[in-house]
Amino acid sequence: MSTENEGNEGNTVPSVPSVPSAPPVPAAAPEGTPPGGPATPGATPPPPADAPTAQIPAAAAHQSGPEPSMPHHEQPQPYQPPSQQPPADPASWPPPPAVPSYADGGGTPVWGAPATAEPEGPRKRRAASGLIAAVAVAALVAGGVGGALGYWAADSNDSGSSGSTTVAASNSPKDFKREAGTVAGVAANALPSVVTIDAQSGDGEGGTGTGFVYDKEGHILTNNHVVASAADNGQLTATFSDGKKYDAEVVGRAQGYDVAVLKLKNAPDGLTPLPLGDSEKVAVGDSTIAIGAPFGLSNTVTTGIISAKDRPVASGDGSSNKNSYMSALQTDASINPGNSGGPLLDAGGAVIGINSAIQSTTGGGAGQSQAGSIGLGFAIPVNQAKNVAEQLIKTGQPVYPVIGATVTMEEKTGGATISDQGAAGTPAVTPNGPAAKAGLKAGDVITKFDDTVVESGPTLIGEIWTHKPGDKVTLTYKRDGKTATAELVLGERKGDS
Repeated sequence: MSTENEGNEGNTVPSVPSVPSAPPVPAAAPEGTPPGGPATPGATPPPPADAPTAQIPAAAAHQSGPEPSMPHHEQPQPYQPPSQQPPADPASWPPPPAVPSYADGGGTPVWGAPATAEPEGPRKRRAASGLIAAVAVAALVAGGVGGALGYWAADSNDSGSSGSTTVAASNSPKDFKREAGTVAGVAANALPSVVTIDAQSGDGEGGTGTGFVYDKEGHILTNNHVVASAADNGQLTATFSDGKKYDAEVVGRAQGYDVAVLKLKNAPDGLTPLPLGDSEKVAVGDSTIAIGAPFGLSNTVTTGIISAKDRPVASGDGSSNKNSYMSALQTDASINPGNSGGPLLDAGGAVIGINSAIQSTTGGGAGQSQAGSIGLGFAIPVNQAKNVAEQLIKTGQPVYPVIGATVTMEEKTGGATISDQGAAGTPAVTPNGPAAKAGLKAGDVITKFDDTVVESGPTLIGEIWTHKPGDKVTLTYKRDGKTATAELVLGERKGDS
């Protein structure tokens, strides 16, 4: 998420000539009167001192009831020739001329503003000062009419009391109907199902994240890195938007997916799970709504769009040197530390992702840096998160699809290169594993996973983890400068290693 100009500085008006040494003759002065001098012979003589010239505005003249008395500062003033003008105060230029009240509504005219124009006829006056004059006339007329009507309304009050004259609007905000498709409507429906998670480790350290109600049994879906510090011997609480707080415990967490499932202790009745959408049907440009607790500010709602899909992202949990990989939904909705684990909703209020990471300008790459949003937020697609959540609820441990080969983690290398050897000296291609059965070897560079271009090892892992064990996929790879394809069935690995 200042007033730089005052008055009419923003209005484009013609330049005004320099002010003469003597005040100009008012626009309502009789024609033929030379500027700044006395009336010439034969000209219309000035009105006598006891003849008032101010006129009641037309709108006020038709009002019934007693005619209001004119305030002292609006009383007609006797005519004074311009030559009797006292010397101007050098500290205030230009000084207002002492002239009779020719303008409708009475009172001394504003300096530089002409009197109100009169009907067509002999007394018609010429406008002066172009647009500025027109604006000033409108202000004088509006002020005069409004003042007279307001006085009449107050004076004709039969009760004689000084009651309020304000009128309440019939369409005040509390009466507005928020349609289901509006941001306000989506937020109103979703907020009661979003919780702020406070995770405190055994040594008192911790932080704040977000989660949302996954089912009526009290399961809460969030990020692994939100609860990692308190997963073993810490304390977890979940606070709803109405302020009610509940203790929670970890049911299961998947470090590689960056997904965790909590269970509320003594979960209340009537929990409303957020509806889950289909992240496969999300399109770039679709509207998004993020809900979370950025920097501890619970129940914060931000909006944006889907700015990219299938974005390879590797992020850490803050407590280990292990990364999580995702083929993420990218959004420009404002996401900050504390939004992690919160829902990314579509325009209809369905969850399409779990907000998980942000791009940082501090050199740490994507992850939960304390840097603020720069419009690059990443969410785990809900289809993947749902599969992981079901695994965690059923077995307490994640299941990962694998190809049975170790690849290098360098980014933007033009593909995912199968390493010379695996972890701890094991073979890079698992014997009798999916890759081995498909004929892949160490040194092969995988360039496509089905129809998705693979730029690096993290890209390949993120794509693999959007599938399930047993899915059949096609890999395109290069070997000795030649391109080939191989079909394989994904294997599985249980638990985080």
